[in-house]
Amino acid sequence: MAEAEVAGRDRYFDLLRVLAIVRVSVFHMFPFAVLELAFPSMGVMFALGGSLMANSLARHGAGRVIYGRVRRLLPALWVLGAVVVPAMFLVGWEQRPALWHLVAWIVPFADPPASTFGEQAAEVLWYLVTYLWLVALSPMMLWVYRRARPLAILAPIVALVAMPLIPVDAVQEVGTDLLTFAACWMLGFAHRDGTLRRLPGFLVAILGVAGVAGGLAWSQLHPEAGGIKDLPMAYAVYNAGFVVVLLRWRPRMDWLINRTGLDSWVSLINSRAVTIYLWNNVAIALCYPVGDALEVWRLGRFFEAGYVAIALALLADAVLIFGWVEDLAARRRLRFLPWPSRPVREAAPSVAGAGTIYRASAMAGG
Repeated sequence: MAEAEVAGRDRYFDLLRVLAIVRVSVFHMFPFAVLELAFPSMGVMFALGGSLMANSLARHGAGRVIYGRVRRLLPALWVLGAVVVPAMFLVGWEQRPALWHLVAWIVPFADPPASTFGEQAAEVLWYLVTYLWLVALSPMMLWVYRRARPLAILAPIVALVAMPLIPVDAVQEVGTDLLTFAACWMLGFAHRDGTLRRLPGFLVAILGVAGVAGGLAWSQLHPEAGGIKDLPMAYAVYNAGFVVVLLRWRPRMDWLINRTGLDSWVSLINSRAVTIYLWNNVAIALCYPVGDALEVWRLGRFFEAGYVAIALALLADAVLIFGWVEDLAARRRLRFLPWPSRPVREAAPSVAGAGTIYRASAMAGG
C-alpha cells in the first residue's frame, strides 16, 4: 500500500514537513533572510526526525531502526550522485580531490566533494550528513536525554563553543551542523514521550519567545558575522525556540482532511520529500540557462515568473523521473505519481498526546 494511503497519518507532522520543504525550495530561489527567520525549516525537519526516531526506537531494536533510516535515504542520494558526479568529470573538475573522497557520495559521513559545476547540487547534502549522524547517535542521545532532559537538550548548544578549536575543517563543519540541530532533535524526543505536552502552555510560550528573541539579539550583537545562520549558537537557540512551540501545539487537522485536493497535495509532497529536497537546487540552477534559451526576458517585468515556472517544471520532471526510488527504498509499491486514491485518516492522539505515527517519510526519519 502506498504511504499516502496508509491510515493513521499524523497530518500535523505531514503539514509541517510540507511547509518546511516548500520554504527551503523558495529560499533557494529567493534567498531572503526573512524567509529563514519566518520559518526555520531545518530545525523543524530535525525535530520531526527526532520524534519519529524515538517512536521507532521504542518499538524496535536500535540496529533495525538505524538500518531502516539509512536504507530509505541513501538510494535517492545515489541517484543524484549517478547524475551529478559523471557530469562533474565530463565538464571538468578543477582542484579535483582524491578519488577515495567520492565515497562520501555513497555513504555521506562528511559533505560529498563537488566541483564548481556541481556545487549547487552538493550544497544541500549537509542535511543528509547531519541527519544520518543524528540517526546513528540517537540510541546514545536518547539514553542521555532520559537521564538529564533539560541538560541534555542544552548541552549540544553549549558544546558549540569548542567547535572552532577543532583543526580539521571537515570535522568542524560536520560537528557544527550536528551540534546546531541536536537540540531540535532531542526536542523531538520530548515531543514523543509527552514531556512537552505536560508543560504549561504559558511556559512553552515563554521558552519559545526567549529562544527566538535570544537568537536574534545574539546576532544583532555580532553584526560582523553576516547573519544569524553564521552564528551557530544563536541559530541553534533560534531554531529551538520555534520548535518547542510548534511541537507543543496540537491543532485539529479536520480543515485539511476535509479539503481533499489540498490533503492530496500534502500526501504527494510527503511521499516525494527526499527527491524534492535533493533536486530543487538543481532545478533552480538549470532554470536560468533554460530560461535564457527560451528568451523569458521577453516577458518584461514578469521575467522572474518565467524562471520560476521553468524551475517548477524541471523539479516536477525530477520527481516523475527519480521519485520512484523513494518507493523502492521504503519497500512500497512503485508509483510514477503517488497521488492518493482515497483520503488519509488522521491518527488518534496517544496517551502522551503526540499522536500515533504511521510509516513516516524518510525525510523526517520515519
